[in-house]
Amino acid sequence: MSGSASWRPDAGGPRTGMRPWRFVVWFGTISLLADVVYEGARSVTGPLLSSLGASALVVGVVTGAGEAASLGLRLVSGRLADRSGRFWEWSIAGYALTVASVPPLGAVGVLWAACALVIAERVGKAVRSPAKDTLLSHATAAVGRGRGFGVHEALDQIGALVGPLLVAGMLVLTGDAYGPTLAVLAVPGAAVLGLLLRLRARVPEPAGYEHGTAGPGGAAAGARLPPAFWAYAGFTALTTAGFAGFGLLSFHLVRHGLLATAWVPVLYASAMAVDAVAALATGWAYDRLGPRVLVVLPLLTAAVPALAFTERLGPAVAGSLVWGAALGVQESTLRATVADLVGPGRRATAYGVFAAALGVASLAGGALTGALYGYSVPLLIAVVAAVQLLALVLLAVTRRLR
Repeated sequence: MSGSASWRPDAGGPRTGMRPWRFVVWFGTISLLADVVYEGARSVTGPLLSSLGASALVVGVVTGAGEAASLGLRLVSGRLADRSGRFWEWSIAGYALTVASVPPLGAVGVLWAACALVIAERVGKAVRSPAKDTLLSHATAAVGRGRGFGVHEALDQIGALVGPLLVAGMLVLTGDAYGPTLAVLAVPGAAVLGLLLRLRARVPEPAGYEHGTAGPGGAAAGARLPPAFWAYAGFTALTTAGFAGFGLLSFHLVRHGLLATAWVPVLYASAMAVDAVAALATGWAYDRLGPRVLVVLPLLTAAVPALAFTERLGPAVAGSLVWGAALGVQESTLRATVADLVGPGRRATAYGVFAAALGVASLAGGALTGALYGYSVPLLIAVVAAVQLLALVLLAVTRRLR
């Protein structure tokens, strides 16, 4: 993994067979196709389980268990990936579990089996994510962490848009038949595995893109995660704990008659487009300004409830779009910073801890914003603003420890 003085970001690193930007785009394309598969399925999980006899409680428990598995199990998979050094194997296994779980979902015809497949798809994400982010982090060291993760997130979001639209079109064509609709997703699923295996063959050791054996965090295998990372994890948790979910935003819009239900998916798609643009913009800024660009995240998070929970359509829609921008920063630049804080030897472990912090904070944030929304919207706005102020303090601490 050693580099020479003449090594350039636009050239292939040692022991790699592809230029780093091409690697990022390839991996982004794989994520795009994978999102077509699982976001397509997730867009109809509720109605599908209901058609098999599931109650609202069952749907909530199953989807909640899936999300808990997706985030919580990364603590284990990240550490195991670091210990084994088999990042490609963990990535391939996780993607394989996801793409194998979705196509039969519409054909099993039994509630317990469908529930098991829904959870298995989320477990697949837990298995692959720390290893995948680690592989991607090596190439982004060559092209710029922010830009690399930003381009990856933008491509990922294209899949998140295409998947649900594909499923919606198939349901129209088949008369709401879930079997053939979800079976179609086997095609992009097969493409995911094919491209992934080919990419591994071309670039068996992506660590060659990155200089040396330890990044700015200096953490080698077996070392503790650096103090700056823990402060950063706290910053991430606080920004997420004050982050109102789109479910609550859309609930407000429909409940107050600001937007017809049929227009909610359109607004969500618009927010996803803003997500992609924000990922690219903040990624570009991160590579030039460093972590100080993350100041924008608490500001965006604090602005969401102040705009979204008004009783006028314009500000409420603007709040949803700001929500998309904040999500874009979360999904790209936050991940880029982890790679800059922690060296390759402990990076998958760090990504696992990072995901767990997001998961716990998301649960707390959903409960906090939901409870306060029902009690007092002005109080909700004030509490979220206070939490984001604390987040800014932890960001300053992170920069000092870095």
